[in-house]
Amino acid sequence: MGRILAIDYGRKRVGIAVSDELRIIAGGLCTLNVQEVIPFLKAYISAENVDCIVVGEPLDMQMRASDASRYIEPFVKHLRKQFPDMAVERMDERFTSQMALQTMRDAGLGKKARQNKALADTISATLILQSYMEKISNDRNK
Repeated sequence: MGRILAIDYGRKRVGIAVSDELRIIAGGLCTLNVQEVIPFLKAYISAENVDCIVVGEPLDMQMRASDASRYIEPFVKHLRKQFPDMAVERMDERFTSQMALQTMRDAGLGKKARQNKALADTISATLILQSYMEKISNDRNK
């Protein structure tokens, strides 16, 4: 079984998280500038056993695609083209930014550290990955 890689895609930065090979633990990997994502993924996927990429899906409160979808959808299409043999899944990312901020507060980070948007993006990607892993675990147990 390979790793699952999760992406919190933004206009400027992209948070990336990855599971262990047993798919038990989700951990933040890094935050990159948008233009660095595909080269990074190519290198990472060639070095690590990755089975699936999960991209956060921005939905509104009525479960419809939000405004952010207009720049995330082209990225997902490009991702599928670059990695045609890789499963690319989507996962609801609502509230991950607020949850990331709360996680930083709970960790005792000061106000200045909480303003680190790169850290918030990595935590958001980790939250997307955790949600996805819980979903597939629940689906398996049904």
